[in-house]
Amino acid sequence: GPMETAVATRGQVWHRRDIGHGTNDEAEWQALLGALDVASELGARDIVLLGDSALIVAQASGTAKPGPFTSFHASYLAKAAAFNRVRIRRIKRAQNLAGIALAKGWPR
Repeated sequence: GPMETAVATRGQVWHRRDIGHGTNDEAEWQALLGALDVASELGARDIVLLGDSALIVAQASGTAKPGPFTSFHASYLAKAAAFNRVRIRRIKRAQNLAGIALAKGWPR
């Protein structure tokens, strides 16, 4: 379906709407790549990325093969190389501030 992403850092949310159609995993990869873009724009050099998708965190950290997401993984590695250090870890959905920001945009 339609994809959108959010990145939350420093008390601010960067929301990207209408980024095309795809799966939830593709949207998670887009969010991860967007987080690297935001960190770069902010001049960060040592970053910790937090995500609630076990699959994407495992693929990005190298503990799972990227499978059909090889191009996303290659983009991630290329962008991450610009930083001094990039760490990524999984958090619970209820702790994901970007996910919470996205959910607020949808009627319940």
